[in-house]
Amino acid sequence: MSKDHRSVVRRGSGSGRLPKTGSRPVVTPIWPSVVYASADADALDAQYEGRAEGYTYGREGHPNWTVLAEKLDWMEGAEGGAGAGVVTASGMAAVAAVCQAVLREGDHLVAGNQLYGRTLRLLRDELPRMGIEVTLADPTDGKAFAAAIRPETRLALVEVVSNPTLRVADMEVIGAACRAAGVPLAVDNTFTTPRLYQPFRHGADFVIHSVTKMLGGHSDVTLGYAAACDPEIAGRLYDVVVTWGMTPSPFDCWLAERGLNSFDLRFDRAQANAAVLADHLAGQPGVEAVLYPGRPDHPDHNRAAGLLGGQGGTMVSFRLAGGRATVNRFLRAAEHIPFAPTLGDVATTLSHPASSSHRGLTEEGRTALGITEGFIRVSVGIEEIGMLKDELAAAIAASQQG
Repeated sequence: MSKDHRSVVRRGSGSGRLPKTGSRPVVTPIWPSVVYASADADALDAQYEGRAEGYTYGREGHPNWTVLAEKLDWMEGAEGGAGAGVVTASGMAAVAAVCQAVLREGDHLVAGNQLYGRTLRLLRDELPRMGIEVTLADPTDGKAFAAAIRPETRLALVEVVSNPTLRVADMEVIGAACRAAGVPLAVDNTFTTPRLYQPFRHGADFVIHSVTKMLGGHSDVTLGYAAACDPEIAGRLYDVVVTWGMTPSPFDCWLAERGLNSFDLRFDRAQANAAVLADHLAGQPGVEAVLYPGRPDHPDHNRAAGLLGGQGGTMVSFRLAGGRATVNRFLRAAEHIPFAPTLGDVATTLSHPASSSHRGLTEEGRTALGITEGFIRVSVGIEEIGMLKDELAAAIAASQQG
């Protein structure tokens, strides 16, 4: 071998590896490296002991995670160290991280009975086998929720606007009850987003997001976010995430950060569409009921008006007259609107909770929540509203021709 051979895999610190530049990138770079080199053992100690900033191993943190977390912290009012959040590999990882950071065997959790289906599975099936008791209570009835709190209750969990029934939690009464009992309150803010509601500003102890949804906004990332207002618990959250391997990928963090740049515009356009679409659906033959917090006929409309500042959000749910066959005709006829178990995309999507998000519940359990076979959830996108109205009206008409 020639003595002046240069190995292409050699990873030194030579000046030729990274080009020097007097300018800086406008777009955040992607840092895919799994490991980061330190100068010596003392330098590594300084990083692990918090005396120096830096990265060591990708599971314990990376620059794209940091950039995204800081932006989400700012959006949720959790910036400045206290309450700093962690990004996780999924929204469910964020929910699980909060539970694991707070709860242990013998503890009790009280949660809203109207939650995302997989969250309900976590509470119903996974936590009890770890020795944690769970009580589900109606979040729209603050007094009933408060009555479910026990001396051994160590955490409360609610969604401000429930998935998929769009009921609005009695946040003021629930928050007051949790504070009086010394129970930390965790709020899943996925549906509402910081555009409608900021839990920390209303006394919550934890904020949870599925970044996959409206914040990311393009159905191309799977991420979650969890933040705690107590710095000590925030540190515990971080330890849980990196120890249990819930770390997000750099590429997903980069995509989500890019999605945040258009978040306000996307949300406002989708919300405007949702308000128009809800009224349009209410006038269609074959639609038994429309659920949208911005409509006066919504059961929690007055509460929503105060809690959400008069806004209604980007989600609309409705019940078709008929069962599974009717739903299938509707979904096939709405060929330009994807039937997909997601929400928050720039494009409108349709969901059938009985066969997707809430399929884990019994039929009786779904019926108790108002989720019939004819129940449809619409995640409204930013398309031209006339197209959405025409497409859905035609699909509803086709569904009734069985």
